[in-house]
Amino acid sequence: MALGFHTAMAADSGAEPVVVIQRFYGALLSEMKEAKRLSFEQRYQRLAPIITQTYNLALMSRLSVGPEWARLQPAQQQSVAEVFARYTISLYANRFDDYSGERFEVDPTPATNANGLIVQSSLIKSDGEKVTLNYLMRQGGDGTWQVIDVYLSGTISELATRRSEFADVLQKGGADGLVKLLEQRTAALHTG
Repeated sequence: MALGFHTAMAADSGAEPVVVIQRFYGALLSEMKEAKRLSFEQRYQRLAPIITQTYNLALMSRLSVGPEWARLQPAQQQSVAEVFARYTISLYANRFDDYSGERFEVDPTPATNANGLIVQSSLIKSDGEKVTLNYLMRQGGDGTWQVIDVYLSGTISELATRRSEFADVLQKGGADGLVKLLEQRTAALHTG
């Protein structure tokens, strides 16, 4: 029965998740082409709106923390979510700071998944090397589709990697330790 639901969901709204990723890539390419004349802070400010529109950063922060999330106080949850969002945007502002002919390809047909839809895509580097980036997307209560996980090389869950790393930090330093770590990493990205 669940398969039928997801198949119907894909048939009815499969194009919209693809459009979300295409729009994201369009904005990313635009920023990459202008990156050399922009400071880190300018790239950050220009990328923040499209990233917060494309990604469900609040859910991603919760999923990255995992079961420990339920043990955090609401103020701690908010702090972790805020610093997680700043860190994620900073990663993009840092990584996409130049353009040398790269392009993105997006498969027009999303694949169904028990947790949503997978939009398959590739970053084609200027030397022709393909980097597979697949996006797990879920439709929110307001009907919009957002990314909730990224699979690097097509199969390596970014959230699972972060959850593994964050678990150790949370065990040793609690929510404050995690916030401090993400703030330090964000600051390091800002300074290059």
